[in-house]
Amino acid sequence: MADEPGGAPQARLLARVLLFRRGELPGLAAAFLYYFCLLCSYYILRPVRDEMGVRGGVEHMQWLFTATFVAMLLAVPVFAALAARFRRSVLIPAVYGIFIACILGFWLWLRSDWGMAWGARAFFVWLSVFNLFVVSVFWSFMVDLFDDAQAARLFGAIAAGGSAGAILGPGLTAVLVQMVQPHALLPLAAGVLALTLPCMAALNRWSYRRDDGGLRGDGSEQALGGRVLEGVRAVAGSRYLLGICAFIWLYTTLATFLYFAQATIVERAFADTGDRTSVFAAMDLATNALTVGVQLFVTGRLVRRIGLGRALALVPLIVAAGFLVLAALPVLAVLVVFQVLRRSGNYAVARPGREMLFTVVPRMQKYKSKNFIDTVVYRGGDALAGWVYTALGALGLGVAGIAVVAAPLGLIWAAIGYRLGVIQGNLARQARLEVGDEPATESISA
Repeated sequence: MADEPGGAPQARLLARVLLFRRGELPGLAAAFLYYFCLLCSYYILRPVRDEMGVRGGVEHMQWLFTATFVAMLLAVPVFAALAARFRRSVLIPAVYGIFIACILGFWLWLRSDWGMAWGARAFFVWLSVFNLFVVSVFWSFMVDLFDDAQAARLFGAIAAGGSAGAILGPGLTAVLVQMVQPHALLPLAAGVLALTLPCMAALNRWSYRRDDGGLRGDGSEQALGGRVLEGVRAVAGSRYLLGICAFIWLYTTLATFLYFAQATIVERAFADTGDRTSVFAAMDLATNALTVGVQLFVTGRLVRRIGLGRALALVPLIVAAGFLVLAALPVLAVLVVFQVLRRSGNYAVARPGREMLFTVVPRMQKYKSKNFIDTVVYRGGDALAGWVYTALGALGLGVAGIAVVAAPLGLIWAAIGYRLGVIQGNLARQARLEVGDEPATESISA
């Protein structure tokens, strides 16, 4: 093909495996490394967060989810205001710099032994906000840089960078937590997160060179302008964005149900804090080891072969089946297998596919509306699901009974995902027709 990279046979083979085309490798490599460092940092901290949640009391966890939702409500308008004022090359590094400073601040707090219980709860809430914000900003950057056809080919490989980092992160935690207190891992995580900054600069340079070559002239480096809440209004006025909200709400509801079940089962199985942290880290390691190969070699080909709609329906169907098995056997082994399969399927297929949905919306919605959906809607689902789980428990339903309630929601989730994929494909084809570019080999069908 004319747009395949030239050079050595090894380079052409790599291009065929990873599906990149001429001029795309620098952007793909920088995005891969960016996501690698981002999720490595987060996964160093995630087992610490999960242990902090247990330390704060499983019976109080719904309050932690509610506090996270409130924190999101406060953070989203701040981000929208920054996005309206600052251009992309300033906005994204500034957001990450703030979070790096916060990690170091929590390190000082948690090592002081002052207000340890409240420090654990605050860290749980903060890291839940941090995770969604930095990942949402990353994917906003990606859907701003890559069009829908590039996303179908490259987002799986880009996501694999995150999975590779997520393999290293919990691996480091599992080893180091046996030698140091969990809070001592925070400076390491801050340093790894700081490595994302040169990756951002490289992506911006690649984007400038590409735009100067006339391949894209969309003014993507300009500040968004507009009002703080226009992203929220855009969501309310778009059936497509509301559908994405429903898809994410069902995802986070079912994930929260399983997370609460996990906390209950693991608390019963292990009394020692180090053992619990090691189990959480081992689950993260297994999840990401399974994920990375699928992302590199399967995701892009799967989406292009069966269509985005069917790809988005796969994980919800797996989740529905998993809850039925957990209802029959609510034990640690089933929980671990179910959680690993659900999370690996989400990271390998559902998450890249979900991000592809945003490649066909206007640029303002890629940042402001997407950030609102990825944070407030996501954590709102968490908060509501936490109280629903608690209410179902108060009615006498245990893990098995709640799993029976959750299974039908997985089927509804699958139907919504399929429909969103159909709409995205139609919008992508319409956009290509409007600019006179309809490559048959790049269409995204449902």
